[in-house]
Amino acid sequence: MTSNHAPRSKWIAAIAASALVLASSLAQPQNGQGQNGQGGNGQGDNGQGNNGQGNNGQGNNNGQGNNGEIQRVLLISIDGMHEQDLAKCLSANTCPNIAKLAKHGVNYTNAFTPGLSDSVPGLAALVTGGSPRSTGLFYDDIYDRTLYAGTDPTCTGTQGVEVFLQELVGIDAFIPGPGLIHLDGGGAFNPQQIPHRKVGVDCVPVYPHDFIKTNTIFEVVKKYIHKSYTAWSDKHAWGTDWVNGPSGTGVDDLARTEINSTVPPAINDYTGSKDGLQPAYLHTEEFDNFHVQNILNEIDGLDSTGTKIAPVPTVFGTNFQTLSVAQKALHNTGGGYVDAAFTPGLFVQAAITYVDGAIGQFMAELDAKHLTDSTLIIISAKHGQSPADYSRLLKIGHAAANNLGPLVGGGTDPITGNNLGNGQITDDDVAFVWLNDQTQRAAAVAQLEANPTCPVVDPVTKIVLSSTTMICVNNGGAVIDLSKVPDKFGDPANGRTPDIMVQPNPGVIYTTSGGKDMEHGGFAPDDSHVALLVSHPSLGKKTSNESVQTTQVAPTIIRALGLDPELLDAVETEGTEVLPGLFED
Repeated sequence: MTSNHAPRSKWIAAIAASALVLASSLAQPQNGQGQNGQGGNGQGDNGQGNNGQGNNGQGNNNGQGNNGEIQRVLLISIDGMHEQDLAKCLSANTCPNIAKLAKHGVNYTNAFTPGLSDSVPGLAALVTGGSPRSTGLFYDDIYDRTLYAGTDPTCTGTQGVEVFLQELVGIDAFIPGPGLIHLDGGGAFNPQQIPHRKVGVDCVPVYPHDFIKTNTIFEVVKKYIHKSYTAWSDKHAWGTDWVNGPSGTGVDDLARTEINSTVPPAINDYTGSKDGLQPAYLHTEEFDNFHVQNILNEIDGLDSTGTKIAPVPTVFGTNFQTLSVAQKALHNTGGGYVDAAFTPGLFVQAAITYVDGAIGQFMAELDAKHLTDSTLIIISAKHGQSPADYSRLLKIGHAAANNLGPLVGGGTDPITGNNLGNGQITDDDVAFVWLNDQTQRAAAVAQLEANPTCPVVDPVTKIVLSSTTMICVNNGGAVIDLSKVPDKFGDPANGRTPDIMVQPNPGVIYTTSGGKDMEHGGFAPDDSHVALLVSHPSLGKKTSNESVQTTQVAPTIIRALGLDPELLDAVETEGTEVLPGLFED
């Protein structure tokens, strides 16, 4: 923990001297007998709660009732939700539950991810307050020059290995093995995908929570709020372990659900059609429903499984994948958008309706348990999706890899097939390059920049006609030598930051997939311009056009709970501010 306790004392004094806008107009206790009442039903903000100890053990007020304070924060990421999606559904009244929240909330219409828009850095922004420069999290598939393979428990083999933060981290992916057939990813980590680090004479495993370089909101809350409780549900059962933070214990109730599992009788995982006939997003709804039930259980004073009594969490939340899958679906089947103005196609509209209904369930349950007045709700997205304008779509294959050839790759782990010792390229609608030899960076950049134009694609499938080295960066794209901008993503000399980032023109995806027409990961406008709504009954309806980043969500959560945002490592390092318009100074 790098935070200085002196500023925290000053912060607490400042809170005492100046009111929180969020807290200033909170309703009086609903079930209690005054601010320190017992709570008539034992379930409200002022009651004894399901565990007999108040809302969160002793809670923010040591079990003394609401006292006009935010006692918990519910964070919801609707992955893929652009700001334009939110604006359209609010104006068309196709998301009535979210609209109800917006009547008592601040809608930030110029919210952006911090440069990268993969699920991992996108979620890291929301729960750490930092960009990859601080967190060290660039993607769910990256390369680290300082680590050894999971299959090298003595750290005596080749240094430099591909690191995953996704489905392969679960034991179901162990080789040889049955594959991903369990919703919980098999119930344990896959040791083959847990890299190792040399520490003195020891070779120690590096779990995902060891891989993140900063703490998280969950760790801060657990450390500084007495008897607090935390929970999170996400799409990877074991790869998302990093949300625990370096302590490994930040999340009391981390749901182990794997979206890439194929659970019979389904013939595909939860991102594909369940039976080969119905649209994939309907299968994804089934996956998201697990998380909906998790949240309802947690509101009810149970753990995510609904089988054990637990405190209502101080910080909890989930993500929805249904919209993202609906966006990616082929345009000619009903996926994506009708036009460049983000008019939703059939699948996207259905997905937004589904997510809105789920959020309505959360709201109803909070009301039923008399927790609405003490719960701050934040809705955002880890990432958007690109391109919304189908006419701009070009699927040009792994052009950057084709271009660089032997400058990247060549070594693989004989058991897992992971890249080993020779760098790698990770690409979607962006490409990250870790070179074999970092002294060749300038030459590699020049080679890429010499091929900036776009290849011809099939007018129907939008797929490149033949393998190409043309990287398509000549109309809004860029080849970025990351060693020139260390303040943005860190220095490649640290062993983890990529050497080069290739951001193609908006609409370009480095794939030849015949199964998706949108993707995310980089900083194209459709990737990075996301929804952000902060809601609480004490707030009036407000629209903020001020430019903000999703990194500002984390310090806002910490401040709303009465703590110093600089207790977050990334906030202190990067100077991340709380969201504007919520607090009185």
